[in-house]
Amino acid sequence: MTADHTRVAGGASGVGHGGSPQHTVVVGGGLAGVTCALRLAESGVRVTLLEGRPRLGGLAFSFRRGDLTVDNGQHVYLRCCTAYRWFLERVDGAHLAPVQPRLDVPVLDVGHPRGPRLGRLRRTGLPVPLHLAGSLATYPHLSLAERAAVARAALALQRLDPADPALDGIDFATWLGRHGQSARAVEALWDLVGVATLNAVAPRASMGLAAMVFKTGLLSEPGAADIGWAHVPLGELHDTLARKALDSLGVRTELRTKAERISRGDDGRWTVRVPGETLEADAVVLAVPQRETRALLPDGALDDPDRLLDIGTAPILNLHVVYDRKVLRQPFFTALGSPVQWVFDRTGSSGLTGGGQYLAVSQSAAHDDIDEPVAALRERYLPELERLLPAARGAGIRDFFVTRERTATFDPTPGVGRLRPGARTHAPGLYLAGAWTATGWPATMEGAVRSGFSAAGAALSALGRHHDHPLQEAA
Repeated sequence: MTADHTRVAGGASGVGHGGSPQHTVVVGGGLAGVTCALRLAESGVRVTLLEGRPRLGGLAFSFRRGDLTVDNGQHVYLRCCTAYRWFLERVDGAHLAPVQPRLDVPVLDVGHPRGPRLGRLRRTGLPVPLHLAGSLATYPHLSLAERAAVARAALALQRLDPADPALDGIDFATWLGRHGQSARAVEALWDLVGVATLNAVAPRASMGLAAMVFKTGLLSEPGAADIGWAHVPLGELHDTLARKALDSLGVRTELRTKAERISRGDDGRWTVRVPGETLEADAVVLAVPQRETRALLPDGALDDPDRLLDIGTAPILNLHVVYDRKVLRQPFFTALGSPVQWVFDRTGSSGLTGGGQYLAVSQSAAHDDIDEPVAALRERYLPELERLLPAARGAGIRDFFVTRERTATFDPTPGVGRLRPGARTHAPGLYLAGAWTATGWPATMEGAVRSGFSAAGAALSALGRHHDHPLQEAA
């Protein structure tokens, strides 16, 4: 893109300026932007997708480290994530990220006074809420009284409307306290799930978002919380296969290309300035983080655009350990009584050969550790892994490294719901996408894809294009 030239499109009813097809520029090639581009192109709109990085996928990507292909972090989804499942199907990658047949989460407590104790959170095929009753009744990390209190709180959760603005104004811990949940119950159950999905501990999490997670994931249908994860590097799904799907629809994808400025002319057409080129289009979708969105927004697009800057961010830390032998015989587990949260076996997906095992340790809400030196993290976490995994004691460490996402998600603090904008703006033809927008979901891959659906739907309606509801397709 060395020459300075202008590409022009505009108009309505399927025909753009000068008789050319309608054109939309999507700024941002994460899951939100890719989804939006796919939906627009499927409906016959000409699409240009701009991404500043040298790859697609946003914050769910892979990179090479020696002979390994490494995900920047461990990402999972649930069976109830119908939008992300649609995305996987659309890029022909569903078979590469299967869902477990039934929810089964090993929970290892190394803080128990009688020594390490293993419990499991499992579900049966019984109707909700009986599908979890057997697991809860035998869950060894809670007392009988705590289990009964959890059951009562779950029934209370089932009656809530997550979209109620009043719930967004209080924190999850306050609600749990009102419903008789002990500190142990919060640690061994509510935060076990909540920290991983919300990226916040209960006192820092909006009750509205927490209600959405637990009501949808655990209390909507028996299989809703069954866990899925990629058995290949994320880059294969979110970059390679996504790019193939975009190419098949004729989407023009420009990597290493950032939008410098957007503006709307008197004729109603949009101009997107990138290095060496000016793009003109009928519509623009900003599918970038909130601060970058604020910097690109034209005057008047939102009532109070600075509110975007009030949407905070929360970090996720991932520790990567390559052992010289197999130390874990399960695909994953989660821990209590330890700073370690979730541990996944990534040996197969990374391409590790010659024996050994590669484990990824995922640490959400990692405010205390995110800036710690690698040496300090190694000193803290390797002994913890030996406590959790006896087979790791005496095992050789081939590699230990860290990936840090300081702004991994938006911060789901109480009150964040009123700050999250919808897909439409006051500027005709300008739309917003991203997991931080008003999807009703926390900052997950599901939320990102849903935001792409919303932005594409809004744009297609304004352009006079027929389009099916994507979640009906995903169901």
